[in-house]
Amino acid sequence: MSVAASEITLMAWVDVAEPGARLVYHRGFLVVDTTPNVSTLGKPALEDLRATANAAYRLSELGRLHLVQERLGPDRFAYLAIARPHKGTVSTASVKQLAEAA
Repeated sequence: MSVAASEITLMAWVDVAEPGARLVYHRGFLVVDTTPNVSTLGKPALEDLRATANAAYRLSELGRLHLVQERLGPDRFAYLAIARPHKGTVSTASVKQLAEAA
């Protein structure tokens, strides 16, 4: 398993990504890798992954991303964020949207 992008990387990327651009934010099995007592990640890495996955989900709910999985093998996936078209947003728009949603 590997964390491919941090929460900060994801949030910075979504503001500059062209529609259709793809970012792998995790490789592994997300539900297992984010579950305490099951994950083989240490606590800091597990918390970072959960923050990244939660940010990806919130950005998806805000209409900024499509979230998809690509099977890499048995119990192993690439988790991708695909940028959606956005109208007239300025830099840090995703940060503002997430702050408003929180």
